[in-house]
Amino acid sequence: MLNSPIDEIKNRLDIVEVIGSYIKLEKAGANYRAPCPFHSEKKPSFFVSPARQIWHCFGCGLGGDIFKFVMQIDGVEFGDALRILAEKAGVELKRSDPQLNTEKRRLFEICELSCRFFEKQLENSSSGKKAKDYLLKRGLTEESIRKWRLGYAPDRWDSLSNFLISRGYEREEIEKAGLCVKSEKNKSYYDRFRGRIMFPIFNLSSQVIGFGGRISEDREKISKSDEAKYVNTPNTLLYDKSQVLYGLNKAGIEIRKKDFCILVEGYMDAIMVYQAGFENVVAASGTGLSEYQLKILKRYSTNLFTAFDMDIAGDSATKRSINLAQSMGFNIKIIVMPNDMDPADVVLKDSNLWQDLVKNAKTIHDFYFEKILSRFDKTTLEGKKDIYRSLLPIIKNIPDKIEQTLWIKDLADILNVKEEDIAEELKKIPSLTNDRSYNTEDGSFDIMIKEPNFFSSKTKKEILEEYLAIIFFKFPQYVNLLKDGDFQIFSPRFIQVVDYLKNNNISNQENNFSSEYNDLIQHLSFKSEIIEFDVGTDIDNEFNRCLKEIKILNVKDKLNEIGLELKKAEKENDFIRIQRLLEEFNSYSKYLCDLEVS
Repeated sequence: MLNSPIDEIKNRLDIVEVIGSYIKLEKAGANYRAPCPFHSEKKPSFFVSPARQIWHCFGCGLGGDIFKFVMQIDGVEFGDALRILAEKAGVELKRSDPQLNTEKRRLFEICELSCRFFEKQLENSSSGKKAKDYLLKRGLTEESIRKWRLGYAPDRWDSLSNFLISRGYEREEIEKAGLCVKSEKNKSYYDRFRGRIMFPIFNLSSQVIGFGGRISEDREKISKSDEAKYVNTPNTLLYDKSQVLYGLNKAGIEIRKKDFCILVEGYMDAIMVYQAGFENVVAASGTGLSEYQLKILKRYSTNLFTAFDMDIAGDSATKRSINLAQSMGFNIKIIVMPNDMDPADVVLKDSNLWQDLVKNAKTIHDFYFEKILSRFDKTTLEGKKDIYRSLLPIIKNIPDKIEQTLWIKDLADILNVKEEDIAEELKKIPSLTNDRSYNTEDGSFDIMIKEPNFFSSKTKKEILEEYLAIIFFKFPQYVNLLKDGDFQIFSPRFIQVVDYLKNNNISNQENNFSSEYNDLIQHLSFKSEIIEFDVGTDIDNEFNRCLKEIKILNVKDKLNEIGLELKKAEKENDFIRIQRLLEEFNSYSKYLCDLEVS
């Protein structure tokens, strides 16, 4: 007897068939592999386990079951993934299914009711009518205001909260939806949005999940200078700013049809551009693009037109976004804006001008070369240095090697140097990704695992501990070779893994994962299945050398600690402590020498 539709769906569907319907999988021993659909890579680090019915990318770190895969690949919420997979499995979902009656549903209801409340205030209240006049003055039509469901939040402390409470919702729920704030002083609640024009934010299913609020003209005149022009819903169960693109719910079909996406900064920009007939537009809400947002966009088109300030100087969020998009294989063009104008201003002044700007958008190659050459003098040595220092990091992130070669050729021609010299300098520039491997500085380990490191960097000790754990998963007998004293050198995280291996039946480990370390155990166990040692690898030697490396790192850390203590003792003229620390330092130094020569 299956406990829920989720269990029934998992029982009926095979994860290999589900994922194989999205991407091409190839057999790899007992598992399957493919290039990861969630990040750019040359060698496949995405693996699917039929036995465990899970998937994991050892490059970007994403993983999970069939539901998590569909959520990631289709950019949908769990409820939508449940419906998609239920249809594939032929499982009927009943309305009374407790999985659908969740806290999220209550938050969706609150957001929808709030949107209706704000819409009504814009139309009926005196302050709302002034806010609407401002929107009309900015160029929005009545139709656009209705289509994008714009509204107004009254300039009172609790008008929205009182309305929602009258509809049966608790203040705590309203706070979880990001619509009210709890005072730290008196623990009372007040509305987050007051005296603001409201822009509802939608998910891909056009459900309201959050809001952006622009201060009204009246309030802007009388408010303090430090009051933010825009206030956004904080991260909630429904809304994460790094995962949502404003307007994508309306723009998706047009982006696919026209095969390019126009990216602007703000809500008004997106609405005005859409109103001008360019319905393939989304807004980044004034922040740099995240990798998650770019992955979503890539499912619609790989052609991206940006229409915001592209200052190439400094380490701006915009520049990092473009570099990231470039490294992920987007074809980027820059819509060069007139001075001190944003897309909304251009459309208001002359929609034909906007059309011309889009038509004449520059390739990222032409934009960067023109901008940089206008800033530096290519006839001087210093100017040439500034030019190639500015361009090389950009060239480095171009994934297409042929296109990269063309950039190198153009830069070499401008600087009047050899292409080979440019290519040699390019090697010194770090890229967005790097290789992580289980080898020490002297190359002492036989196994090498390439992993593009997008999300976290591991210390050498963490890499060694993970490698040792993989040996234990593959060869459980080695766990018993650890001595009591060895546990002093390991991290608490690794000790937990060792305890798990000692106290559980490894062959039946899937049923015994602790909740706290489930992901870690899954990751290491799955990885141990995928990794194959070369024929003839001396596992005894690998185990001993790995343990030795960890001991050496620990001793070096201890010597550094003693060194810092010595400096402190010398400043305080504490001669007794100096003598004791020197003895400790000499003792550890001797131990280190013994380890290194053993």
